[in-house]
Amino acid sequence: MSQHNTFRNSGTIRKKNRTVLKRFERVELLRKRGEWKEGDRVTGLKKTKPDS
Repeated sequence: MSQHNTFRNSGTIRKKNRTVLKRFERVELLRKRGEWKEGDRVTGLKKTKPDS
């Protein structure tokens, strides 16, 4: 009996690029770009794409 394709490579771990950033990561990125100032609210942040 053969194995299903989804189970074959379960032993290898691949690092995938994350497309969603956590809040503190978004604040750091906005700080680098100069779009976030100290004292701004952390809720309702602008949408950001991670640096490649």
